[in-house]
Amino acid sequence: MIRTSIQACQACQACLACLALLMLASITHLLGQDHSSLVNFSHLNHLTERIDFLGDSVDILHVYSNYPDYRWIDAAESGPEGIACIDDAGRAAVLYLRHYELTGREESRTRALSLLRFVVKMETPDGKFYNFILKDHSINTTGKTSFKSFGWWAARALWSMGTGYRVLRTRDTAFAAVLGDGIRRALPNVGSLLENYRKYETTKKLRAPTWLLYGSGADATSELLLGLTEYHAASRDPRVGTLILILSSGLTSMQEGNMRTFPYSLHRSWQTYWHMWGNSQTQALAQAGKSLPVRKMVESAKQEADCFYSRLLIEGFMKEMDVTDPSKKIEYEQIAYGVRPMAVGLLRLYEATKDSIYLKMAGLAASWLFGNNVLHQAMYDSSTGRCFDGIRDSATVNRNSGAESTIEALQTLVEIERYPLAKHYLGFRKTRQRRTERFLYAAFRNSGGESLTLAIDLKKSGLLLLEQAESVEFQKVQDRD
Repeated sequence: MIRTSIQACQACQACLACLALLMLASITHLLGQDHSSLVNFSHLNHLTERIDFLGDSVDILHVYSNYPDYRWIDAAESGPEGIACIDDAGRAAVLYLRHYELTGREESRTRALSLLRFVVKMETPDGKFYNFILKDHSINTTGKTSFKSFGWWAARALWSMGTGYRVLRTRDTAFAAVLGDGIRRALPNVGSLLENYRKYETTKKLRAPTWLLYGSGADATSELLLGLTEYHAASRDPRVGTLILILSSGLTSMQEGNMRTFPYSLHRSWQTYWHMWGNSQTQALAQAGKSLPVRKMVESAKQEADCFYSRLLIEGFMKEMDVTDPSKKIEYEQIAYGVRPMAVGLLRLYEATKDSIYLKMAGLAASWLFGNNVLHQAMYDSSTGRCFDGIRDSATVNRNSGAESTIEALQTLVEIERYPLAKHYLGFRKTRQRRTERFLYAAFRNSGGESLTLAIDLKKSGLLLLEQAESVEFQKVQDRD
């Protein structure tokens, strides 16, 4: 747009009208995004505030933003909690770092640095982290979701710091060194988990490793693993490589079943429970397995994708369940934080295997954001950059748009847009699902009339993705049978 405006101005000797057009195009470029991209940072920018914090100028993200005016709302669900947290700042820093890395957009690097300055200020001298700050910009040191600890918010902090170290190591050596120091300060806390290596607890006849965060928190550990993998990719620190191997073994030990046997190779989240939100094991294992490289990690990610993610795409998303009693599964609330681990996990699996079926499945997973969901309603609006906070039930959308949903949707789309093949499937919608004696399958179609069938062959334990004529013929055969 800017180049076109410049050429027009040159053609008419920089007339005032064209100069105004050039200025308007420049402003639009700075505030929004390329119109060919679905990624729009406008709402995330709205949630961002620059503050003075512990002697530095940093960016924070306000946690909640509610319909219809989308003003800032403080967090108080487990509170009082505060106005901003490293849970969101860390995830947003990862988003901006990846956007900068993939597009070269300097504003994204600047925003990542401001968020990371906030994250590192929340680390304690013993390598643990606080989470929230209060209205007066003091740290909430006693809240149930902010006390000094090494858990969820530490995992997200290290994910952002590890990504920052890798991306900035040759671009901003001084700040990368600050991030590296912070990571190394936290490593003894990771190492302390290994005191329980190879020890298990049994709950309802299922074994759970005790060397993960929260005893068996594979969900939180998966996001910690993402950070360690990013840092190791740049530092090649052998101690970190060992930590990745041992933590990964804990994640893979919480996987049971196969394509025909429940629970279909899902990675449990904690003890006997599985939930879709934040369950980043496939993303973490595929990325770490490719980086180290360790084939077993990639195979574990592949098993979940082939056997369980395929079922979610065919039968529909859900929130959580106890795998010892699947009859009590909970379908709602469905949120963007459940979509990102699945969609980006499938992309990382493609990068590890080069099997294009995972690009197509990633696009289908991310199509939830654009209406391929139980309510047939778009959850993300590329014109505003808002992502609704979730599907509350079979009839209701939560139209609030807080930091978590916004970041998770944008993380998904930044990664999807890297692959035009994956992006193509954002426009597909499920039209039917069916189970026969041999197949469990769903049919999808886009507005252009393209047909797709995703099918699990229950007889041969195989996964099929058929398109166009093959898809139509497959469905006809199943209908006849």
